Amino acid sequence: MGDQAHAHTGAAGAVPGTGRPRALRNVALVGHSGSGKTTLVEALAQTAGAINRPGRVEDGTTVSDHEQIEHRQHRSVQLSLVPVDWDGCRINLLDTPGYADFVGEVRAGLRAADAALFVVSAAQEAEAVAGTTRALWEECAAVSMPRALVITHLDTARTPFDAMTRLCGELFGADDPDAVLPLYLPVLGPEAADGHAPLTGLTGLLSQRILDYSGGERTERPPADDERAPLAEARARLIEGIIAESEDETLMDRYLGGETIDVKTLVDDLERAVARGTFHPVLAAAPAAGGARQGIGTVELLDLITGGFPTPLEHPLPAVTTPDGSPLPALTGDPDGPLVAEVVKTSSDPYVGRLSLVRVFSGTLRPDDTVHVYGHGLDGPAHEDRSCHGTRTRAGALTSPFGKQQRPLDACVAGDLACVARLDTAETGDTLSGTGHPLLLEPWTTPDPLLPLAVRAHSKADEDKLSHSLARLVAEDPALRLEQNPDTGQLVLWCLGEAHQEAALDRLRDHYGVQVDAVPHRVALRETFAGPATGRGRHVKQSGGHGQYAVCEIDVEPLPAGSGVEFADRVVGGSVPRPFIASVEKGVRAQAARGVAAGHPLVDIRVVLRDGKAHSVDSSDAAFQTAGALALREAAAEAHVRFLEPVAEVRVLVPDAYVGPVMSDLSGRRGRVTGTEQSGPGRTLVRADVPELEIGRYAVDLRSLTHGTGRFDRAYARHEPMPAQLADRVAAQDG
Repeated sequence: MGDQAHAHTGAAGAVPGTGRPRALRNVALVGHSGSGKTTLVEALAQTAGAINRPGRVEDGTTVSDHEQIEHRQHRSVQLSLVPVDWDGCRINLLDTPGYADFVGEVRAGLRAADAALFVVSAAQEAEAVAGTTRALWEECAAVSMPRALVITHLDTARTPFDAMTRLCGELFGADDPDAVLPLYLPVLGPEAADGHAPLTGLTGLLSQRILDYSGGERTERPPADDERAPLAEARARLIEGIIAESEDETLMDRYLGGETIDVKTLVDDLERAVARGTFHPVLAAAPAAGGARQGIGTVELLDLITGGFPTPLEHPLPAVTTPDGSPLPALTGDPDGPLVAEVVKTSSDPYVGRLSLVRVFSGTLRPDDTVHVYGHGLDGPAHEDRSCHGTRTRAGALTSPFGKQQRPLDACVAGDLACVARLDTAETGDTLSGTGHPLLLEPWTTPDPLLPLAVRAHSKADEDKLSHSLARLVAEDPALRLEQNPDTGQLVLWCLGEAHQEAALDRLRDHYGVQVDAVPHRVALRETFAGPATGRGRHVKQSGGHGQYAVCEIDVEPLPAGSGVEFADRVVGGSVPRPFIASVEKGVRAQAARGVAAGHPLVDIRVVLRDGKAHSVDSSDAAFQTAGALALREAAAEAHVRFLEPVAEVRVLVPDAYVGPVMSDLSGRRGRVTGTEQSGPGRTLVRADVPELEIGRYAVDLRSLTHGTGRFDRAYARHEPMPAQLADRVAAQDG
């Protein structure tokens, strides 16, 4: 983690890796959309010699060879893996999408990683940095994942580097701001005509040397006199921050007593603190410009990753159980141990079929190995009803992905990642284990998709392929949820946002050849009686031969919410023969399911059969079913039918500054705020009951209202009467 340049150990086109867990580093790059993650990955790969040139630029957007880009907007929508070699280590760089709609891909990347590099753009507003990025930082903190930060776009910065580091300390160092400190200070060149100054080098705070790139090559020099004062102040704070995290309790006393602490001691303590996840260094970086091979800060980042980030043997591994849930001893990451691996991403290749990106946690996976595939879907509200499934299959070829290339591998050892072909029964989140002892890893959580997209096949040909294609789509992206709504009959794809919807539709069209039409999403309403009513059903037909004859008279009365449909028999004197009473009930219930006003199910009523007539020859089961349905419809025509709408219990977590606007917005949606409570520093949880008709697009609207900093979940609470004016409008639309 020093300031000396390295000779890179990779070579363009080579398959990197040493096959030893101690020489592996798995790093997820996380950050807001537009923060420069993909550009940084390219710069790191170029510095390490894995590629010879950075990505091309289209419409002002860097388009990488390794990432998947959404066609129209060049939005990175999928997790991608870029392996490089540096200083005798394989570094698996996991480039994650930055847009909030694809947080499911980010969580998959974090599952496969042992450390996270948060990329923060100095050209973005503080609110953009604070939203999704802060939520992911807290998720990493909850599992003690080591983290570092790199600040990009300093040449077009809205916020200077020192202000950005203070902001990062406030956002990400809530418990200890001195645990988020820079290792280097940027050196900026002369200000250009547009008011921005280019990044020309870095100042190493520990080495007290200037790393100067202004001449196109990386050179070192001592700081000038006017550069020493800010360097000394930042260096003193960094040293105190490192010593505060040191395991040597005498170090602080020695430092405060005036002793000069050896730089090697400081670097060793820094690396241990980073690996433990208690210190989070901040660096600056810029991609290589012109003919330069190394980007500014890329060597320092690679040194930090190899020297400070943990090996797979040092990072805690997921808990493992038997398929029936019995706990087992913790995994050790031994390449010679039992095979335990996990599918972190599933995709389709037009030439080799399904490809599974797999992280091996224990043992060694080889091509053509026979493995158990067990899983129960990922953890979260969208997957809570998934039962455990298991199959036995043979793994196909193992490859190391890089862009569109798949480089063959002989084996994938514990701690490493590889693409496995032909795991056709495996879904994202499934566990692969040896044939002797099936095992199951504790699942990671996925966000609950809360934006509905109702679809229908565009043509008969599309309809034939739709079901299979949607099943494959959901298996590949666990952040999607597919629902066949039993009340509305609609096929609904639940997504995380509008961009997630677009990506899902594009994938259906481009990868599976299925065209669908989006239709308005319908909310499952109910109907009920506002007051008592009576009805008479008369079904009499004589058409020569065997006729139909059934008459029944019913009373209907409303019941409390949640009562469903009750049926009672109060016939006296046998006016309706006993065998046909059940027929009346069957007809009443069938009509209630169809609705009596606008086609919505009728609930919360008691139907009492009090009289009727039968014919000794022409009465039948079918006739009395029809009469029961007619009687209920006549009663509905006599009484006032009330519409019931579903109400959701909504919980919104927002920064304190947005509590007022969020509560006002909920009230405007006919919501009733039921309470608020503090939920961590500067966060408030707002609880409200809101009609589901009003929150169909709340996932999008809340993100806009809170600049991406708000999160919410919802759960069905009950059905309530709909306001009369709105009910009349619904009746006119559905009637």
